[in-house]
Amino acid sequence: MRALLVVNPAATTTSARRRDVLIHALASEMKLEAVTTEYRGHARDLGRQAADSDDIDLVVALGGDGTVNEVVNGLLHAGPDLDRLPGLAVVPGGSTNVFARALGLPNDPVEATGALLDALREGSERVVGLGLASGTPGTEDEAVPDRWFTFNAGLGFDAGVVGRVEQQRERGKKSTHALYVRQVIRQFVGEQNRRRGAITLERPGEDPIGDLVVAIVSNTSPWTYLGNRPMYTSPKASFDTGVDVLGLSRLSTASVARYGTQLLTSSPEHGPHGRHVLSLHDLDQFTLHSKAPLPLQMDGDHLGLRTSVTFTGVRRALRVIV
Repeated sequence: MRALLVVNPAATTTSARRRDVLIHALASEMKLEAVTTEYRGHARDLGRQAADSDDIDLVVALGGDGTVNEVVNGLLHAGPDLDRLPGLAVVPGGSTNVFARALGLPNDPVEATGALLDALREGSERVVGLGLASGTPGTEDEAVPDRWFTFNAGLGFDAGVVGRVEQQRERGKKSTHALYVRQVIRQFVGEQNRRRGAITLERPGEDPIGDLVVAIVSNTSPWTYLGNRPMYTSPKASFDTGVDVLGLSRLSTASVARYGTQLLTSSPEHGPHGRHVLSLHDLDQFTLHSKAPLPLQMDGDHLGLRTSVTFTGVRRALRVIV
């Protein structure tokens, strides 16, 4: 087997020495080419090259969720093709690693490498569905390139938090869960329109649902982790179905406290609920429109402002070694 290892040298939880050990372990079991990323989007370019190659069987992403997302978008640049495209394997190296953990991989990169090698020896793999975000025809965002996401996307509040975290990281702050909590508070305090619904959800054949202030799209569950605590916005979300949506129509101080408590105590059976909560499961396609440009995030990557995004749940999109 020939494999390409995409290594993010800025991965939060792996040192250079630890990465060398992991590379040697993987190279002992396969013909391995390791490439270290040098710029934002480099992992996507490497994934694309692997997809267009005739002799790469597997792409291994060593890094966090952002690295995995870039590799996936490179692999699927021409669309899914289970028979032709290389498989994907993940060695978690970020601060949260939602995708890897949702697949059942250990959060420790050394243990995850051992699990990966076991899966390769046993020929164990899983075909997963993914989410796809596209520019909506007939809107000013029509020409925005398609973007795949592995575990979640968000328009509005949570994307604003991601943007704030990225700004702090650019200033040299380390990505930690405490940093995210601080930015959640600052985003809420600084949100000027938190009491006015700005987002409308449209589905084919259904009446529009308006006055949403938060829209979180999930391709799996849990939504994220706070340390080792999983948080569930859409507990039924799965790699085997379409995508799920959690919408909130109020973001007052009292409601934020209530929903925050519900998230911290959420479980695979119970997520946020109440009069101002919208929960939709297993959607094939829908569109989110906003009255004004709102921040968009996918897999924890801030993608700028959008007024309209069409989401599609794509079943059986990618082979994953697990």
